Amino acid sequence: MPFELSTDPTTLLILAAVAFVAGFIDAIAGGGGLLTTPALLTAGLPPHLVLGTNKLSSTFGSATAGFTFYRRKLFHPRQWTHALVGTLVGALIGAVVAHYLPSEWLNKMLPVIVLGCGIYLLFGGTPKATLEVDAPIKKKWQAPQGLLLGFYDGVAGPGTGAFWTVSSLLMYPIDLVRASGVARSMNFVSNAAALVVFIINGQVDWLIGLSMGSCLMVGAFFGARTAISGGAKFIRPVFITVVLGLTVRLAWQHWFGQA
Repeated sequence: MPFELSTDPTTLLILAAVAFVAGFIDAIAGGGGLLTTPALLTAGLPPHLVLGTNKLSSTFGSATAGFTFYRRKLFHPRQWTHALVGTLVGALIGAVVAHYLPSEWLNKMLPVIVLGCGIYLLFGGTPKATLEVDAPIKKKWQAPQGLLLGFYDGVAGPGTGAFWTVSSLLMYPIDLVRASGVARSMNFVSNAAALVVFIINGQVDWLIGLSMGSCLMVGAFFGARTAISGGAKFIRPVFITVVLGLTVRLAWQHWFGQA
């Protein structure tokens, strides 16, 4: 039986609104997928279709945010070639693995991943790095970092941007804004690579994905500009509250069989 939820205007409107907020948040601190993934699941999409559709919309947002950081000279691709290649390879492998995971596994796994990311963002402090503009960016750990986070983004995805930001702050002499630029750019690479796999396997709802993607682009544009001009601490409490609330809803639905 074909899936017909994408024709519901109310559902599209709600998902588009969530996408705008997610794009804004993701461009600042990462973790926009922690909103869009549960939203798609609670809207009733099957888990494989959720992953593919979310990748389509996320690619729009990460491309917009990444380009904004690049245009402001806050991300230099030549310094991150190993990470870019590692991310590409990891995301392709992860998306293939996700394709072969049983739907019931994904139903159980995604709420756990979202909950874990939400708890981490709630209790985990963000490392602070002293900006060293002329410090060289070592490439020793870029490929392993890219492979690991690219693989995770291909398999699931929620929280990948936040993980990129935090790990880059810990590993390289860059500040939070530049770490955000790295995260948004790597997110685009992994999103685009995984999206190709999901498209090939017919696991994308194009109407929902393009509708959400358009709103993600707008949100990401304003979010990236906000991040560059000074961040947004006011978002954190609202973000965490929504994430944990949606996670409880998913766990109740998929673990305990409640509607």
